Amino acid sequence: MIHVVAIITAKPGQREAVLQAFRANVPAVLAEDGCIEYGAVVDNDPALPIQSPIGPDTFMVIEKWASAQALMAHAAAPHMKAYGLAVRDHIASRTIHVLTGA
Repeated sequence: MIHVVAIITAKPGQREAVLQAFRANVPAVLAEDGCIEYGAVVDNDPALPIQSPIGPDTFMVIEKWASAQALMAHAAAPHMKAYGLAVRDHIASRTIHVLTGA
């Protein structure tokens, strides 16, 4: 299984616009072969004492894929290209961690 944690930071005040486009794309992603989990998360509010907040402009995408091939197909999917084009002017930075079980 492949795990992905994507850290997306929107330009100031643009996180909700990016999340709206993300949410609209989720059903297409969940329908992809090999997609096990795909969802966005934000800081828990109120913050817990053990929490390191990611901030008001950032969200993370937590993904699980059956294989590296499924993840690569996801990255090349037409709906992902459309999502990328829809949000590109609202994104300040993006970091993607692709992981496997230890």
